Amino acid sequence: MYKYVLVLHILSATVWTGGHLVLALALLPKILRERSVADLLAFESAYEKWGMAALVIQVLSGLWLAYSLIPDMGSWFAGENFVTRLILLKLTLLALTLAVAMDARLRVIPRLSADTLPAMALRIRLITLLGVAFVIVGTTFRTGPWW
Repeated sequence: MYKYVLVLHILSATVWTGGHLVLALALLPKILRERSVADLLAFESAYEKWGMAALVIQVLSGLWLAYSLIPDMGSWFAGENFVTRLILLKLTLLALTLAVAMDARLRVIPRLSADTLPAMALRIRLITLLGVAFVIVGTTFRTGPWW
């Protein structure tokens, strides 16, 4: 069962992080240059259902994977060993992702205009960097420390 959940987790990470990389690297420069709120909203409406579903699957499968490795959830926050430190780091990245997403959803998107596009672009870039960090930390479970 572990392998199947891991593959589901990785596929969801591909959708989440890949979608944000496409937005941040391929679409956002043109959106900012042309100050096109409509183009950003078009991407958002097409991607949101897939991206949010992928994020939910990542969270649920990630919790399942963490529990299967370390059943004592209290130790996830103690950082007693390499694996629990990685789990804590993933949970921290999740908290940061949710904070940035909620900030965008509640503060920026309701007032989205050509003038507020740079503020939205900052949040898109932060979410993208957090997604890449998720991938790096996730691979570290298998590859070991980077140092």
